[in-house]
Amino acid sequence: MKILLVLSLFVQVIIPDRVEIEPAEVTLEVGRAQTFTATAYTEDGTLELPIRWYMADSEIADVTSIGEVKARAPGQARLVAVMGGRPGYATIKVTLPSAASLQADLAVDQVLAGTFAPLRVSRIAANGAVENVEVARFRSGNSRIATVDRRGVVSGHEPGEAVITIRAGDLRTGLPVTVVPNPAVSYQIEQNRFIVRQGDVVRFRVRALDGSGQTVEGLLPLWEVTEGAAITAEQEFGVFVAEQSGTFIVEARIGESITRSITINVDPRTFDARLETTGRGVIDHHHSGDMWVFEGVNGRDYAYVGTFMYDWMKVFDVTDPARPELTDSVQVDARRINDVKINADSRIGIITREGASSRRNGIVLLDLSVPAHPSILSEYTETVTGGVHNVWIEGELVYACHNGTNDLHILDISNPLIPVEVGRWGLNKADKTLHDVIVQDGYAYLSYWDDGIVILDAGAGTYGGTPTEPALVSRRAYPIGHTHVAWRHGRYLFVGDEIWPDGYDVDKPLEASGYIHVFDVEDLRNPEEVARYEVPDAGAHNVWVEGDRLYVGYYQGGLRVVDISGELRGNLYEQGREIAVLRTTDAHTMVPDWPMAWGAQVHKGHIYTSDLNSGLWITRLVENPILP
Repeated sequence: MKILLVLSLFVQVIIPDRVEIEPAEVTLEVGRAQTFTATAYTEDGTLELPIRWYMADSEIADVTSIGEVKARAPGQARLVAVMGGRPGYATIKVTLPSAASLQADLAVDQVLAGTFAPLRVSRIAANGAVENVEVARFRSGNSRIATVDRRGVVSGHEPGEAVITIRAGDLRTGLPVTVVPNPAVSYQIEQNRFIVRQGDVVRFRVRALDGSGQTVEGLLPLWEVTEGAAITAEQEFGVFVAEQSGTFIVEARIGESITRSITINVDPRTFDARLETTGRGVIDHHHSGDMWVFEGVNGRDYAYVGTFMYDWMKVFDVTDPARPELTDSVQVDARRINDVKINADSRIGIITREGASSRRNGIVLLDLSVPAHPSILSEYTETVTGGVHNVWIEGELVYACHNGTNDLHILDISNPLIPVEVGRWGLNKADKTLHDVIVQDGYAYLSYWDDGIVILDAGAGTYGGTPTEPALVSRRAYPIGHTHVAWRHGRYLFVGDEIWPDGYDVDKPLEASGYIHVFDVEDLRNPEEVARYEVPDAGAHNVWVEGDRLYVGYYQGGLRVVDISGELRGNLYEQGREIAVLRTTDAHTMVPDWPMAWGAQVHKGHIYTSDLNSGLWITRLVENPILP
């Protein structure tokens, strides 16, 4: 040890004299990309050092871990390359692409006489970038053959040719339209399902037949439905979902004088179920935070509960869910233990720290060899001293949301006594808040508050990312709501808001708001918001999904269990998809008659919930079959 100590005195860290980026200045049109290189120099030559790339304003341009810059919006941004602690800079000027033309086309090759066909209009930039045009003006050159309305819907009248003129701003184009004879003699609406409940998605289409009974292709109806349901056109289909039960009339407007309608009966979505409280781990002398439930190395079950504005983590033995037993507490220097996570083999626990008196927060690693009495194994504060709000453990890596940088810090805990940072990822902007992270199947889902949900390839390998050098896949923000939490389940990503009122007091009834956004992420590059779960007069918090059930700690709305079976569209709350609700409040609470359910976790058939005001709740869902 002495020899190593002496040798270490002679280790010299070489810091480069300068770092240069090539090219040092470049102009890119929106949508264009360019890869940059960086070199570290000393008086004696160059150094081989790793490069960390940053962009000062990611709204104008962003940069990948390999130095590829993509222009996003007009303006000027500063590209930074850090090598050996020394930064180098380049200037990125982003301009609007020159508009080369408008492009218009029909969804069908030919318009059948007497039918509709919608136009699609795009703006094509000189660099090839394509964007949809929402506002345009239309005119037909031969109204005897075809006309067009202000929405861009073409009506074919009689066989022949007509040119539709499209204007958008200073741009203009023309589209030849061919109208052909319509051989159809009958039209009938078909549907893909007949037993329909609230929230079920039904697809309608029009089948047209000619005089010999052959199908006639090329129909794109305009769809309408009576109040209480919604229908949208997707290719030749009308996609229907009803928020209410009842009878609805679906209408297909095939042409100006061709209309067909069909009646659909929608049954109520009903459940005979309740949440039954099995046991309580009462914490009524301080506020509780997040929790994690697991089977310990000794085969018994435990629930670890963090604290809000307090410095203890509570340890409950919940092997008998009816009689949870407080076995220990772990005290650390913190005013908040927001998150608790346990690794896959249940040997290492991690709690997050905020508000330490020493101002050195970070994370604390726990030895769970005796899970009823966990002990502090080590701590890591070096690069996350500003406080960690949430973490996720994936193998021997910890993904930590650091309050100071608001970046995702990636820590290696293969040696849990000496954690070390091995990677970092963050939005390239100054004003940002990273709240939460979850890693599933090689993708990291970052809840980036006002910047929305960010999806990273963190080892899936599909977009060039690795567990320690994640790569951006996509980002989706929405105008209202702080993106707080996310959970991927199949084709859907459930994303929760968190909105607390200004000047709140946690010792009084707290009116939170916000709801669960449901994104279809079959195409990870283009997440599409398709549904929501919005409970009136309450605010969403943490979520858990298992099977076709969504479990939500909905703050003052209590613990809620939601049916997410099938395709999801519309408002799940209005559709009656709630299976059961429990107000997590009783006589043992800090705020009388005011639940603040934090989240939920399913473990061995029971649902575990921590409540901000009253501690641990253990429940089970009791479902009775619905008899015909």
